[in-house]
Amino acid sequence: YVGLMAPQAERMKRLIDDLLTLSALEHAPAPPDAQRVALRPLLQRVRAEAGALSGGKHRISLESAGEHDLLGADSEIASAFVNLVSNAVRYTPAGGEIRLRWNSTDGGGEFAVEDTGIGIDPEHLPRLTERFYRVDRGRSRETGGTGLGLSIVKHALARHQAVLDVQSTRGKGSCFIARFPPARLAPAAQKIAG
Repeated sequence: YVGLMAPQAERMKRLIDDLLTLSALEHAPAPPDAQRVALRPLLQRVRAEAGALSGGKHRISLESAGEHDLLGADSEIASAFVNLVSNAVRYTPAGGEIRLRWNSTDGGGEFAVEDTGIGIDPEHLPRLTERFYRVDRGRSRETGGTGLGLSIVKHALARHQAVLDVQSTRGKGSCFIARFPPARLAPAAQKIAG
């Protein structure tokens, strides 16, 4: 019986952790405008997390262009990026590809997670960031999702005046792009390497 209870307890813990994260994002003071989030180490952490979640089942690449860091809360931005990566790993079959891209110019910055996964039908796209909204309830339960990941992404990005853009074709994959305004960029303290 303990063996049957353990996965359910772990699922409940993930759900509680996500609810606490979401609540903190909704009620915390605005993130600092002057706190620098170094992109190079952040992207390396996100890439490492993608590799750990994938367990070697996917081809994962990281590309970066631009000489900017972000201004804001490191933990919130990292949470948004990791949630996007986690979804890509969950919904991309083994052998698929996941591409992480950072690009910044004086006009703003973009972090994109593109996958060759199962894709999403167009009618679901407007509701993806709603709490507990699931495109495929059965598959989400199989892969361990809580239904809060994209809601966390939306709130974390909004706190940094950023927006989430989703492009997807059923059966061909998805691309989730976090777009940051120029006000949230600062010249990079160290060069970002892919």
